[in-house]
Amino acid sequence: MSTPPPKSAKPAADADLSGRQLGDFQLLRRLGRGAMAEVYLAEQCSLKRRVAMKILRAEFAGDPTYLQRFEIEAQAAASLVHANIVQIYEVGHIEQWHYIAQEYVQGQNLQDWLARNGPPDVPHALSIMRQVASALAKAAEVGVVHRDIKPENIMLTTSGDVKVADFGLARLTRDNESNQLTQVGITLGTPLYMSPEQVEGKPLDPRSDIYSFGVTCYHMLVGSPPFSGETALAVAVQHLKTQPKPLEAIRPDLPPALCRLVHSMLVKSPDRRCASAREIVREVRRVQLEYGGEDLPEDLPGWDSLSGEYPADPRIAATRQLGELMKTLAMQQPKRRRWWRYAVGFACAFLVGGAIAWFALAERSLLAGAAETAPSFPTAETAEQQYLSACRFGTEEAWKSVIQHFSDNQLYSGLAREQLVLLYLDKKDTGRALSYCGELIGMGGDWPDYVAFGWAGRSVAYAYDRDNGKSEQALNQYSKLEADLKNPLMKQLVDIVRTKNRPTREKLVPSLEGEAGNKTPESPPPE
Repeated sequence: MSTPPPKSAKPAADADLSGRQLGDFQLLRRLGRGAMAEVYLAEQCSLKRRVAMKILRAEFAGDPTYLQRFEIEAQAAASLVHANIVQIYEVGHIEQWHYIAQEYVQGQNLQDWLARNGPPDVPHALSIMRQVASALAKAAEVGVVHRDIKPENIMLTTSGDVKVADFGLARLTRDNESNQLTQVGITLGTPLYMSPEQVEGKPLDPRSDIYSFGVTCYHMLVGSPPFSGETALAVAVQHLKTQPKPLEAIRPDLPPALCRLVHSMLVKSPDRRCASAREIVREVRRVQLEYGGEDLPEDLPGWDSLSGEYPADPRIAATRQLGELMKTLAMQQPKRRRWWRYAVGFACAFLVGGAIAWFALAERSLLAGAAETAPSFPTAETAEQQYLSACRFGTEEAWKSVIQHFSDNQLYSGLAREQLVLLYLDKKDTGRALSYCGELIGMGGDWPDYVAFGWAGRSVAYAYDRDNGKSEQALNQYSKLEADLKNPLMKQLVDIVRTKNRPTREKLVPSLEGEAGNKTPESPPPE
């Protein structure tokens, strides 16, 4: 960067530059403001592409300290070329305007996504974790500490990819390159997600980012950070002294290995904390292998940077061989139960209150607010990518695209059918809800969780139609598989149905028990 302009040339504070032309960039509209810079959506005229332009705020343009920090941010971010990191295209200044032109990510950040959808299901959460950890592994590799990992800085694209944004607080840690600039009066980092060593003002290394990422994962899985308080100091003290409530106590449906991994990132002492982001990528993959087994594709986002380390794991090699086999042959042997598959639907758990009111008043919708309008859904490279893309929108078209393009992948097509059942129940379209319940029941003994969900959904749909007799018959079939249902929302709905159907049950249960005898659950009758 060149010598800063004289203060007489400093632009007016808070000026909206929308509509201005800065060199090759046409500023279209202001997207937001940060502590140091404003961000604009811009068109790079020569390449005809949209970019995000970060422009140093006017009040800092004549201050060498801020210009130096801005330059360090650009250097740190530009050194990180990775699929899961927002890319820097150009750095420079035109007249008095200092800017960074970077990749424009279409989508929303994780904070906004959580506020709208609640915690993601476990496959979705693991995908986010894998990709963010891969980005942090790349940052550590080139000696960069992000220092502000939080949900707002994790971007979820409409295609299912995840990108880490805003290296505005990044610090270079390569030999003799550590930068010690301190912005007086502004805390570096966000108190809700700061590491203990960051709170204490100690030197930081990539393990600080791991702690902040652990807090972010905890927030993602639970719906709120592990610590809260009325002041930043109150939160900071908890990072130093208080242990977070065990994840397994809040989310017993989560895979135990996932809970252990998150808590290993939240250890107070850096020396005892999870050692590196590379280790997190490996552990996430192990969780996916253990609970995803042969259904897990090998070429998923976030694995490329560590690909050289995987062949030594015999489970990886076996998965690769099975992956090739499954392209032409459907696996017929019974599949073991997988905790992460059972967790589908937790993203909708925050709607339980609405569900209670739905049955009480018979009018209220289960879903709070309409889902974001989704574009058409072309075929993704893998079933998981198709499913994760559908998770971004939660629309009928999105879920149907999984079934349409990957009908032979029972894992993800089953997940999509579950979501369609919930969607149709919300729309009071019990006919289509019952149809997909029948498809889930028809998946048979290899997928007991789907069968249980199907019978449970059928009991709820009939209860909504006020056909308590059929609802109770479906509930009787579901009770034989109740232990296999791990979906928290559907469990709550079934509990409501049981209460609502109690008078009918007292009449029907003796005859139902006599008819059922020792029979296995019946095949779904035509709807």
